[in-house]
Amino acid sequence: MTLTASISAADTRPQVIDDCIALVDSEVQNKRGLGGLVVKAGYKAVKGIKPGFIRKVVDSLLDEWAAKLEPIWAEAEGAGKAPRLYLETERARVAEALLSVTDAKSVKAQSGVVRKTYAKLRPTAKEHVEQAVPGLAAVLDKHAG
Repeated sequence: MTLTASISAADTRPQVIDDCIALVDSEVQNKRGLGGLVVKAGYKAVKGIKPGFIRKVVDSLLDEWAAKLEPIWAEAEGAGKAPRLYLETERARVAEALLSVTDAKSVKAQSGVVRKTYAKLRPTAKEHVEQAVPGLAAVLDKHAG
């Protein structure tokens, strides 16, 4: 079964979304320094748009993220490597794949708060996403590994 099929299955998807939200919450909470304050403020602003907004966003992006990660996941499997560990070694590629989806979506976002917050955070986003890849790899491995 492919990564996309595994994490999008009706019995798995809600758990994947829950785990992704928990990962994002944890990553944001662990940010330090001035950059961390900016990330925390931006995340709080986006979460404040309406209850369940983060869940809706993760749910709406999950299939596109999975499709972007599928080739990297398949590369690992094809080479006989553990996908979880392979994703960690390919952090930059994983981050670029995920951000390509959010970059495209942010341009079309209806909320001005979302567009402005994303634009403000995007210059450092790759670094933050790369830091989160081990956690994401663990989530994917848990549900698709």
